[in-house]
Amino acid sequence: MSRLPGWLGRVGTGLTHMGERLDRRKAEVEAEAEDDVTADLPASAPLPSPARESVPPPPAYAPAVAARPDPVAAIPWGIRVAGEAAWRLLVLAGTLWVLMRVISAVQLVVLAFAAALLITALLQPTVAWLKRFGVPRGVATALTAIAGFVLMGLVGWFVVWQVLENLDDLSNRVTDGIDELKRWLLNSPFHVTEKQINDIANNLSDAVGTNTEEITSAGLQGVTVMVEFLTGALLAMFSTLFLLYDGKRIWRWTLKLVPAQAREGVAGAGPRAWHTLTAYVRGTVLVALIDAGFIGLGLYFLDVPLAVPLAVFIFLGAFIPLVGAVISGALAVVVALVTDGVFTALMVLAVVLAVQQIEGHILQPFILGRAVRVHPLAVVLSVAAGGLVAGIGGAVVAVPLVAVTNTVVGYLRSYSQEQALRQASAAADPPAPEDGPEAPAPESRAQVTTPVPAPAPAPVVTDTP
Repeated sequence: MSRLPGWLGRVGTGLTHMGERLDRRKAEVEAEAEDDVTADLPASAPLPSPARESVPPPPAYAPAVAARPDPVAAIPWGIRVAGEAAWRLLVLAGTLWVLMRVISAVQLVVLAFAAALLITALLQPTVAWLKRFGVPRGVATALTAIAGFVLMGLVGWFVVWQVLENLDDLSNRVTDGIDELKRWLLNSPFHVTEKQINDIANNLSDAVGTNTEEITSAGLQGVTVMVEFLTGALLAMFSTLFLLYDGKRIWRWTLKLVPAQAREGVAGAGPRAWHTLTAYVRGTVLVALIDAGFIGLGLYFLDVPLAVPLAVFIFLGAFIPLVGAVISGALAVVVALVTDGVFTALMVLAVVLAVQQIEGHILQPFILGRAVRVHPLAVVLSVAAGGLVAGIGGAVVAVPLVAVTNTVVGYLRSYSQEQALRQASAAADPPAPEDGPEAPAPESRAQVTTPVPAPAPAPVVTDTP
């Protein structure tokens, strides 16, 4: 019995060795078979892949599940278009918001440069006229700029002098007018009593007394505004000098900042935009002079005080379309009402309305023409937006900016259509081979080529900044 475990151990070891020999022999047989298969295949054929375990099909009682569609195909076409447009509009709105923030930060510089552009558009024809007579460019620029700024300074000095000269008479006439208005209210059918009038006067005096600090702070803000105005005036003067002297070179340098693919279109739109701006400034100045002259004559013959300063104010108000004319005309009517009574105020109102109707229906269409024609709704909205963004300066600049933008967009649209027609004509009419009996003659090609309409040529503008 003691020899039995040893014998069993030897038997187990032998069986283990036999199994290992069988496994090695099986591996050798499989390797020989694989070598025989690969030897029969060509060199470029791929090696056979090992067999994969097959997945059993689902049972018959399992519910059928439809394949899920592509998420892009599941969204309706209209919603996809709206989404594509929405994110682009968001990017554009963000860009405009950043641009407006930058403009607000440097508002004084932007308004000064815009004023310089308007003044340059007004004075540039004088520089060109002097250059045609052989005057050097620097001398012509200096003479024109000095004459223009001196003329504007003389006008401002004359207005201040007239106001100071008639201040005493105006105060006396205002006092008499208030007394006359008080008597008219007492005798009017509105049943206004003297106690009510005195209460109104006391409330006004109390309001002035209680808001003394606000009035003082407003005066300090007025000093700040005056300093900013003088700074902007100096910037506008220097910008005008450089634009008059070196406008063409500045424009060429600006074109270098435009991408090469769009440079040709922008180069063509620049002179047309400058022509629109020049026509707007000249026409507005001429219309403002006519308005101020006729309304000033009416105020003078009706013996309204401060006729000349009011005429100058009407001239300046004409640069703000619609709104400026209403405000300046209302100021003239109020001065006439306070100083000379109701009848004179009604006569002034009739004169102002008559002149403004002639301006709106005859002068502006005839003088400005179609080059700067802007829809009245666009004028109102642009003036309101400019006033909200940058005050009076923004209201003055808004309408010429809209007119120039309209001209530029119209030209670029025509230019893109012309380019598309040229490309379509070139694709539909490929060049013929040089040799061969079927090559058409140049005359026959000229007959079959579709002419490409070109946009209307813009007037030649010299010294475009």
